[in-house]
Amino acid sequence: MERMIADGRVSIDGKVLDTPATILQDLKGVTVDGKPVAKPEPTRLFAFHKPTGLLTAENDPQGRPTIYDALRNALPKNTPRVMPIGRLDLNTEGLLLLTNDGELKRQMELPSSGIPRTYRARTFGDITQEQLEELIDGITIDGMTYGSIDANLERRTGRNQWIEMTITEGKNREVRRVLEHLGLQVSRLIRTSYGPFELEDLPRGGAREVRKHELGRLRGDLRKWVHE
Repeated sequence: MERMIADGRVSIDGKVLDTPATILQDLKGVTVDGKPVAKPEPTRLFAFHKPTGLLTAENDPQGRPTIYDALRNALPKNTPRVMPIGRLDLNTEGLLLLTNDGELKRQMELPSSGIPRTYRARTFGDITQEQLEELIDGITIDGMTYGSIDANLERRTGRNQWIEMTITEGKNREVRRVLEHLGLQVSRLIRTSYGPFELEDLPRGGAREVRKHELGRLRGDLRKWVHE
């Protein structure tokens, strides 16, 4: 918006706006490139089961497929432009939330919001439940400090095991880095929940819209997490 104002593209009642330090009571009389600004669309939120092999990006210079390639078929035709809340790496699958509301996206991505995100990781190597429980106090790796992590050993077959981990900061590649630091090889990583939303039986590549009452509950949860 600041760039648009600096470029002289925004006007109020026909007068070009020359400063972003402007308080608006409503959008009446506001135009961009001579076109009236419409009221913001109602907030919508979608849950998407991201498969591996897709970038969480709008496009890729290398031509690799992105989530938007899959979303063209997964979302209803009347869906507005949506943005991912957070990211999932190329080789990470599972629950990815998308919204048309930039403010909601920002609130849910802020580490200070403390929104729990749960992952299941299939790993190879030697690990004990006691070692995993030490992560509850956080861990520092190569100068990067990760906050409290709730980690539990689910089941083991030889040196292969599934580990469930719940984090609240969502730093870049946090789960993989912590597990690799513990000497484990990660062969599969699935995000199973983000805040109150669960992946459940959503098919891979499929999407569903979050119902209004679930969205209302989310806003209440956001206030609770921030205060905690």
